[in-house]
Amino acid sequence: MVEAGEKAPVFALPDKDGQIVKSSQYKGRWMVVYFYPKDNTPGCTREAISFTESLRWFTGRDVEVIGVSPDGQESHCRFTEKHKLQITLLADVEHKMSEAFGVWQLKKNYGKEYMGIVRSTFIIDPQGRVAYRWKSVKVDGHIDAVKGKLKTLLKEA
Repeated sequence: MVEAGEKAPVFALPDKDGQIVKSSQYKGRWMVVYFYPKDNTPGCTREAISFTESLRWFTGRDVEVIGVSPDGQESHCRFTEKHKLQITLLADVEHKMSEAFGVWQLKKNYGKEYMGIVRSTFIIDPQGRVAYRWKSVKVDGHIDAVKGKLKTLLKEA
């Protein structure tokens, strides 16, 4: 998994509308990139809604919020429409971005092993370095932790 202080991997993936979103578009800006396992599941839905509800807080600080999952564009469209999401969601169907960040890992659930995304969040600074990361995120309270860490990094009172 990419650690704090390391250069964040570059990416170029389609959003829900098929537009390619590149990391280079955000050069000089802060980003919160969060990886989640699957659209329309309880935890992932709560997380996406939390980021959407706090979007004004992030945009007021010129921080971009990007969600990434292995779901395709059509799934992201349905997910966005159903829950009125306003954050950017990227379709990482080939797991390239997830693998680059080190969040595509072996998981175990109900005795079965499979590859999937370990829910993780990264704060990327304007120079393209990982300023902070959370691994194996628990959804409840996570948005407050992200905002708190950003306040510290942005040197807000």
